[in-house]
Amino acid sequence: MTRLLTNHICTMTELREPHKVLERSGGKPVAILKNSQLVGYLVPEEATDKGQHRYATREEVMASLERTQERAQPVLDYLRDK
Repeated sequence: MTRLLTNHICTMTELREPHKVLERSGGKPVAILKNSQLVGYLVPEEATDKGQHRYATREEVMASLERTQERAQPVLDYLRDK
């Protein structure tokens, strides 16, 4: 059985009136079911992240790559010998 990521569900038939489904969910995501199988999720706008996104600077990207290489280097050395 598929684990649902929300407490609110609706059927394909109920989606004939999506405004009622969204009102009933109280602004939370809704799992859409067809024949008791998960089809997808209906996510209202108020449930989405409204935070400001930013781009990483070159220095942040390079620092992240260096940290990753430090962790991966022993594995790379081991694989090089094989």
